[in-house]
Amino acid sequence: MALGMIECYGFVTSVVVADKGLKTADVELVAIDKNKPANAEKCAVPLVMVVKFEGEPAAVEAAHDAGVAEAERRGLYITSKIISRQSPEIEWFAHLGATGKDKLRNTAEAKSKK
Repeated sequence: MALGMIECYGFVTSVVVADKGLKTADVELVAIDKNKPANAEKCAVPLVMVVKFEGEPAAVEAAHDAGVAEAERRGLYITSKIISRQSPEIEWFAHLGATGKDKLRNTAEAKSKK
């Protein structure tokens, strides 16, 4: 399972980046995580977002490339990385701050089934 991460500025940009990636390839959206930088008051957009996709390596690459292009088009791209074969520890870490999931990797769907 591959992991693709795209860091960008702004909540709306992260949602558009996620949408672009999901519409481009057969990947799963793992998370949209947020982080407020220490120097946020000096930033034009004071919110850093990370969009995370998982799937087969070729699909993650296609989603990643489409998402990066969208963030760059808006001038809000920061950095990105693809891990083509993530270890179990990295997979766990990728899910750690996942929106809609708890800190122990239980999905929202699993919680609702209890």
